[in-house]
Amino acid sequence: MTEITLLDGGMGQELVARSGDDPTPLWATRVMLDHPGMVRDIHADYFAAGATVATTNTYAIHHDRLARDGLDHMFHALHLRALAEVHEARAAHGAGRIAGSLGPLQASYRPDLTEPVAEAAPKYAEIARILGQHVDLILIETAASIEAAEGAVIGAQAAGKPVWLSISVDDHDGTRLRSGEPLADLARLLHHPIAALLANCSVPEAMADALACLKPMDRPFGAYANGFTHISGNFLKDAPTVKELTHRHDLTPERYADFALAWVAQGATIVGGCCEVGPAHIRHLRDRLLAEGHRIV
Repeated sequence: MTEITLLDGGMGQELVARSGDDPTPLWATRVMLDHPGMVRDIHADYFAAGATVATTNTYAIHHDRLARDGLDHMFHALHLRALAEVHEARAAHGAGRIAGSLGPLQASYRPDLTEPVAEAAPKYAEIARILGQHVDLILIETAASIEAAEGAVIGAQAAGKPVWLSISVDDHDGTRLRSGEPLADLARLLHHPIAALLANCSVPEAMADALACLKPMDRPFGAYANGFTHISGNFLKDAPTVKELTHRHDLTPERYADFALAWVAQGATIVGGCCEVGPAHIRHLRDRLLAEGHRIV
């Protein structure tokens, strides 16, 4: 029997599906203004499905993204709104941890837009100070390069909470970050206080190789994959929307659980889902983990 932390699944795609709104570059953030309570309901559904960690809907709340839409004046308020929605869901559920999400500056999957560590770290620290009083841990998500990861890790320390670092790997070669750097090079960041290492928002087929690289780094490790067919070229342009991404139809809850149980067999103790992996996937994964004798914590 292994103790497994079960993360929630994707938030942004669930919001697109439930709201019915045309997605914008700020879709997951804007929806908190247009549809109050929807984020809370999604958190509640993941808790009900068996997730023991809820990830705040703060991934894209960055000055650079808000300024493009004239919403930068709401930077602090949007973080507090996301925190309120997750806390309401946890209070209703009666248990669970909250992970404060720190997403990439500028854009996802764009190592070419990585900001120097000295510039990025203070930006992350500003968010970490807002989140720190209200979360159990900080989850850095979808880091696409070593430099991007380092800036986020340094800034995240301002929260005063454990920091989990999750990187995104090449969909065709899980041993490399999306920047092309060997994932093994992440070891040079381990002098920073990093409590866990994960891979996320890449296809599930790439995760086994990623985990094989993370395992020797002597930290709890795991994965939460996405359900996109691939990251299209159009999504890598400035200010994209999720219309540029295609979800795969073969990634059923059963098949996703097969992948995740294989990660657990590799030694992973933290699993969950990313974009296009919803409550049904997490519920089935919970059931499979319990059926195989694991304990979900």
